[in-house]
Amino acid sequence: MGNTGINAIREPWNKGKIIGQKAPFKLKDIWALRVRFQMEHRVRELALFNLGIDSKLRGCDLVALKVRDVCHGDQVATRAIVLQHKTQRPVQFEITPATRDALQEWIKQAGLKSDDFIFPSRLHDSPHLGTRQYARILGHWVDELGLDRADYGTHSMRRTKATLIYRRTKNLRAVQLLLGHSKLESTVRYLGIEVDDALEISEQTEI
Repeated sequence: MGNTGINAIREPWNKGKIIGQKAPFKLKDIWALRVRFQMEHRVRELALFNLGIDSKLRGCDLVALKVRDVCHGDQVATRAIVLQHKTQRPVQFEITPATRDALQEWIKQAGLKSDDFIFPSRLHDSPHLGTRQYARILGHWVDELGLDRADYGTHSMRRTKATLIYRRTKNLRAVQLLLGHSKLESTVRYLGIEVDDALEISEQTEI
């Protein structure tokens, strides 16, 4: 009947692939990329990278951000709140000075207005950067760092600051709120901290 296209079911992108928890970026990796972006005047990538780290958002939420989500008038705000697509729960995040500067420069360079997406797509059929495009961009960043693409993904961006915060504070509840998780158990699993913390406690316990 020629309705193959209508009835075709799109296969999941990760079908047949081994997908594991992605590693967070290390501080040296973060600064190496920032310096590279600044020296090479890669304004859009610096804004995307910094906002991805600060916001701790899933890729689908990050690419869908609009200028009005992070700006008060003509100025980038110090904090923002967005509704997560996956959970429909609001989550807040901070926007650090370096990220505000990067966003301000990008918004000005791109001539973006309040209702515009922060990261418009360069493809005609998409209003904003897609998650696949975002993943490809991140893959290039990983290549530039000389790391293995298999170890990193868009969730590496989401996990990076959350992992650093936990390591410095051991405050799981704070990280849970920052990631927008409804259950503390989800945060524990997401950070992959159970075994590491148990071993650390054991090492520090003398008998």
